[in-house]
Amino acid sequence: MPEPTRPENPERVEVDETIAEGDGDSSYGSDVGSSASTSLNSSVLKYEWKHGRRYHSYQSGTYQFPNDEQEQDRLDMIHHVFYRLLNDRIFLAPINPNDSLRVLDIGTGTGLWAIHLGDEYPGAETIIGNDLSPIQPEWIPPNVQFVVDDVELDWAEPRPFDFIHCRYMAAAIKDWPRLVKQMYENTKPGGWVELQESVNELYSQDGSLKPDDPMVQMMEGLTKACEMIGRSMNPAPLMEGWIKDAGFVNVTVQKFKLPIGGWPKDPRLKEVGTLMGVNFTEGVEAFTAALFKDVLGWSQEEVTILNAGVRNSIKKGSAHAIFDFLVVTAQKPE
Repeated sequence: MPEPTRPENPERVEVDETIAEGDGDSSYGSDVGSSASTSLNSSVLKYEWKHGRRYHSYQSGTYQFPNDEQEQDRLDMIHHVFYRLLNDRIFLAPINPNDSLRVLDIGTGTGLWAIHLGDEYPGAETIIGNDLSPIQPEWIPPNVQFVVDDVELDWAEPRPFDFIHCRYMAAAIKDWPRLVKQMYENTKPGGWVELQESVNELYSQDGSLKPDDPMVQMMEGLTKACEMIGRSMNPAPLMEGWIKDAGFVNVTVQKFKLPIGGWPKDPRLKEVGTLMGVNFTEGVEAFTAALFKDVLGWSQEEVTILNAGVRNSIKKGSAHAIFDFLVVTAQKPE
C-alpha cells in the first residue's frame, strides 16, 4: 500500500505585491446506493424553478442551491480548484483504486470527481456517484455509474466499498454523525474514507479582511441561515471527531490554505485563488437566493446590494481572504 502523500501548502500565503488594488482580478468584469436509489423517471426530471434558477425536485428543499447549467459549470470549476489545491491529486487516502477497488462518491454533483477517478484509474472495479440531481453526463468511463439517491436515508448497499469519498457537502447534510456511521457500516474492513471540506470562516493573515467586508457578511448570513434549517454550513471542524466516534482508526487531518482572489504570489495558489474569486463573483447569486430570501427573509433589494458588494470586494482585490481546507482520511479496522 502506498504511503499517504503530504502535498505542500504553505502556512503563510504570500501576497503578490505587483498587483495594484482594483487590478488583482480585473478579468472577472463587473458581474462576474441506498434504499432511496431512484431511476430517472419523470418526477425526478421535473425540477423546480424559483428565484430565476432551477433546483432539484427529488427530496425537494433538502439542498438549497441550484442545479442548472450555470451552477454545473461552477461545480466543475470547483473540482479543478480542489484538484490543484491538493497538488494535482483527487484524493489523499493511501489507496490504489486500480486494485479492483469499489468506490463511492457521496453527493457527486456533476460527477466530475468520479469521472476523473475512472479515467485515471481504469482498474477500479466500480465507481458509483450519487446525488439528488440527475445532472451527470452520459458519456462516462466504463467503470463509472451514477444514481439519484438521498444519502441521508437508510443505505441498502449490496456490497461494502473499499473507499468512500465525500467532498463539498456543507449545508447539504442534516445529521453528519449518522452519515459518517453509515459510511463506516458500508466500508470494507481495512477500507478507507475521506472527507474534504473548507472551514467556512473567512480570515486574512495580514489583517486586510475587515469584519464589514461583504464576503464576511455573506458567509455569516449563510451560516445563520443553515443553522436555522438544521444543515450546518461549517461541518469541517467537527469531521475528525465524527470519524473517530464512528470507530475509524488511522485518522489523519491535513490542512491547506484556500485563498479567495488572485492576490497570492505562489503561481499555483494564484490560480486557485483566481478561480475561487470567480466562484464568489459568479456564484454569489446561487449562494444567497434561497437562503437569504426564503430563510433569512431578506428583500430582493437587500440581496442585490450584498451580491454587488461581494463582487466589488473581489474585483478590488485588497482583502486577502482565506479559507482553511481540511482533508480527513481514516481507515476501518481490519
